[in-house]
Amino acid sequence: MKAEFTATVWQEDDLFVAQCLEVDVVSQGKTEEEALANLREALELHFEPPVGEWKPKVVKVEVEVGAA
Repeated sequence: MKAEFTATVWQEDDLFVAQCLEVDVVSQGKTEEEALANLREALELHFEPPVGEWKPKVVKVEVEVGAA
């Protein structure tokens, strides 16, 4: 079975970091492509049986910004 996830990628110093937005999984690599490949592998391992018994809960958090 295939599933599609959303990832963000950014550079920190000499490494690229890839983070899945739906599941708390992060990986890194020397290139953006390597970081994404490592993230794919980490996600596959994350979903290997036994699968965790809880699913992440997404909530909205309200904060005051720009308060002087």
